[in-house]
Amino acid sequence: MHSIKFGTDGWRGIIAADFTFERVALVAAAAAKVLAKTYGDSTGSNTIIVGYDRRFLAEDFAKQTAQSVIAAGFNVLLSESYAPTPAFSWAAKDQNALGALVLTASHNPGKYLGLKVKGAFGGSVAPEVTRQIEALLEESAAKSETPGNLGSFDPWPSYCEVIKTKVELSKIVELINQGKLKVFADVMHGAAASGLERILGVPIREINSSRDPLFGGQPPEPLPRYLAGLFQEIKTYRRQENAQLAVGFVFDGDSDRIAAVDGEGNFMSSQFLIPILIEHLASRRHFGGEVVKTLSGSDLIPRVAKLYNLPLYETAIGYKYIADRMLSAEVLLGGEESGGIGYGTHIPERDALLSAMYLLEAIAQSGQDLSQLYSNLQERTGYQSAYDRIDLHLSGMEVRSRLMEQLETKPFTEIDSQPVVDYQTTDGYKFRLANDSWLLIRFSGTEPVLRLYCEAPTLEQARHTLNWAKDWANQF
Repeated sequence: MHSIKFGTDGWRGIIAADFTFERVALVAAAAAKVLAKTYGDSTGSNTIIVGYDRRFLAEDFAKQTAQSVIAAGFNVLLSESYAPTPAFSWAAKDQNALGALVLTASHNPGKYLGLKVKGAFGGSVAPEVTRQIEALLEESAAKSETPGNLGSFDPWPSYCEVIKTKVELSKIVELINQGKLKVFADVMHGAAASGLERILGVPIREINSSRDPLFGGQPPEPLPRYLAGLFQEIKTYRRQENAQLAVGFVFDGDSDRIAAVDGEGNFMSSQFLIPILIEHLASRRHFGGEVVKTLSGSDLIPRVAKLYNLPLYETAIGYKYIADRMLSAEVLLGGEESGGIGYGTHIPERDALLSAMYLLEAIAQSGQDLSQLYSNLQERTGYQSAYDRIDLHLSGMEVRSRLMEQLETKPFTEIDSQPVVDYQTTDGYKFRLANDSWLLIRFSGTEPVLRLYCEAPTLEQARHTLNWAKDWANQF
């Protein structure tokens, strides 16, 4: 059984192997105490939100979490149903709670479950908070002489209402009702199911809506290889004679990550969506503030920020670093390569349904397809690029150690026949090359996995460089 360690967003493990009811009870009690220590004075609260997604036994683990928190002396508001993780982050802020504990494993395969810890401010807690939780697990847990109380709530109404206030719904709904805009959503059997219809108030075409703890045999992650059904739906629609504007959204298992498919059936990751969102919020909504990107974000992002005289701030990879910046600066948007995007107009939390609504607003107000909006930005900035990524499974942690030693002691001076012109070690090892491309090499902190990221002038070049890095790693 692996030790309990928090990763980039929470603790996750295989159900019945690492993630057990006994261990969840320990973590929940420790998390509650640390949340009280961290946010008790600012909130004056003794309440913790407990929520869950649609994974196997998620409701049962949520009940165990609630019981453990109550036994530790805290009041609990337990969700009456599944909901997106950002809905529980919003509930923590809206209910003036100490924070939220959310039973979810996000985009991981169906055999996993996890626990995300959200702060009173409505976002992921900082690394020092999760370190305190880990440290408290080493101590024996004592039950409170005065147990807390259990209450319940429906997380959907307040969450949907606050999102409605962020966008101008009328134009979007008008186009949908007139048949001029067709909206598709692949909710990947996850917690975004019914979300867009609840917010829009009109029907859309939602696929993979049923609860399936096995997620159709694939991880609920918004990647092209898992989206055959959505691609087919949109391409079938395009063949209709009266086909109008169309867009497809993809939501991960707990609806904090997003990807999209344009009206022609082309996949668009957040590397495409973030520049579009910056342009929309700055030019059509006239919002200001800082643009926050992670180290793996596209180089188009700073160029679009410059178009609108928006300051740029770069963080390590992990949305908790973006959330931390959002708490200390005026931020327009903060986004990461893996699909998490959050907004200064809302809580400091990535929120896929709000992202979808802002993208619908951009389409409705511009009358253009997502790809047209993206192409316009490429033309205006004079910057064309392509991005790809490989997650390489290593044979063991020993190989990981040897690769890391090589990078630390003998960093590359040339990659794929291109001279290295700059080298960063903020988070992993990022090399900028002479042909205006970059390669980022990062290691998983908990398993023998090497993550390779590359942006280059063409997709062919990006993949060639990734294969070069893969071949290098496989030598060890």
